[in-house]
Amino acid sequence: MPTMGALHAGHLALVRAAQRRAERVIVSIFVNPTQFAPHEDLKTYPQTFAADIAALAALKTDLVWAPAVATMYPAGFATRIVPEGPASAGLEDAFRPHFFAGVATVVAKLLIQCEPDVAMFGEKDFQQLKVVTQLARDLDLKTRIVGVPIVRENDGLALSSRNRYLSPSERNIAPTLHNVLKECAKKIANGQPIAAVLDAGRSAISASGFALDYLEARDANTLTPAASPKAGPVRLLVAARLGTTRLIDNMAV
Repeated sequence: MPTMGALHAGHLALVRAAQRRAERVIVSIFVNPTQFAPHEDLKTYPQTFAADIAALAALKTDLVWAPAVATMYPAGFATRIVPEGPASAGLEDAFRPHFFAGVATVVAKLLIQCEPDVAMFGEKDFQQLKVVTQLARDLDLKTRIVGVPIVRENDGLALSSRNRYLSPSERNIAPTLHNVLKECAKKIANGQPIAAVLDAGRSAISASGFALDYLEARDANTLTPAASPKAGPVRLLVAARLGTTRLIDNMAV
């Protein structure tokens, strides 16, 4: 189970899901510098290693793999994986063009190092889940990638290490993303035109105080634009900034 630390209840749900599937569970903790752009929050990304280890110990996690940067990227390191397919869907990649090359490279290294039969990834980072699934398939890795449903607060906000950045007033606004996704999913399932539903959803998110990056309806398998639920499963995906905090979420239709 790969993580960047700052563990919350969503991560711990992944550990429990892994324990139901495997005899032994390894959790990696590595804040990967290659997936952060210069303007992003690498220096301020929350790191709570002692608390993370205590939480994992309480769940009887078998092993924690916490490599140093020099272990992952030693002097002379010169290879990276540049994924395509779901990594070039015009979602996260449109706003963070560096991101998935960093993710694909570090995940491939972690899977090779730990050699798991199964690797658990949360569905909150839905595009990332699709990228990693494609990565394992294309590179003939023995690991099977398993998605685990999003864990939410009582008001619907998806759990994230970055939620701690929200001010009290921003925290009150943050569940708007989930509420809009629910409303859009309901309308699309009831046959309303996807384009009109998304336009209304985008307006509602912006009106609540978010700076919207995207709200899209995509084929849940390929991440290509979805024309109708009749053509296949649809996933709604959203990313928006509230103050200095960027939040993402998604929901099946």
